[in-house]
Amino acid sequence: MTDDHITESIQAAADTLLAAYRTGTPVDPLTPGFTDPDLSTAYRIALAQVQAWEKDGDTIKGHKVGLASRAIQRQMGVDQPDFGHLTASMFHLEHQPIPAATFIQPRIEPEVAFVLGRPLTGPGVTVAEAAAAVDFVLPALEIVDSRIRDWKIGIFDTVADNASSGGVVLGSTPTRLGDVDLRRSGCNLYIDGDLVATGAGGAVLGSPLNALVWLANTVGPLGVTLEPGHVVLPGSMTRAHPIVAGNTIVAEFAGLGSVTAVLGQEQQ
Repeated sequence: MTDDHITESIQAAADTLLAAYRTGTPVDPLTPGFTDPDLSTAYRIALAQVQAWEKDGDTIKGHKVGLASRAIQRQMGVDQPDFGHLTASMFHLEHQPIPAATFIQPRIEPEVAFVLGRPLTGPGVTVAEAAAAVDFVLPALEIVDSRIRDWKIGIFDTVADNASSGGVVLGSTPTRLGDVDLRRSGCNLYIDGDLVATGAGGAVLGSPLNALVWLANTVGPLGVTLEPGHVVLPGSMTRAHPIVAGNTIVAEFAGLGSVTAVLGQEQQ
């Protein structure tokens, strides 16, 4: 396949996913359409979508690390992390109903969000440098979503689909990094008052801070700097759980407080 054909295939795949966002209709897996479905191609598909969103007025407000815990990797049948972009339109206020029609087949993940106070540019970022760049952390819930039908995704599909990004809800209790042991911090996840999962920060690449290092060193060679004020989601502490319209989801984190997301009722 020539470079022009590859570029055309990448844009066609991006357009397919953008149409899924607009219509709310999932699409078939993308992998069979590529004779050599390597991750660099998948990230180009994701970036084409980000560029389309920016052209329409959206802005980048951070990044997410996906597939960072063994539980999520086993659930999704993959063996490595990935990353995606977080845009302004993905952020929703705590306790305020989030329009259910925003998503196709949403699932919820509890995470600790890093808010950066200094830029981070890889490669070569160390844990010490990453820790020094963090201004504070917040409890967070990520709504992951897939534009691929029935979540039938491999690593190529989820990378191309912006790491299955959907939405973010941040809690309102900032904590300095030195005031909490993220590796040992436990989490309880509730849906409509029922405890559905427990986890700890150590499930995320040994520590959520390791995920931040991985991200900085992965996007750095692509010319991306993690900017001050941006949010980084390092990965879920538990398996992802399906949610439906009307659900209220609460994540409680030891030493960090709690965060609540409300998925609004479907419009009649």
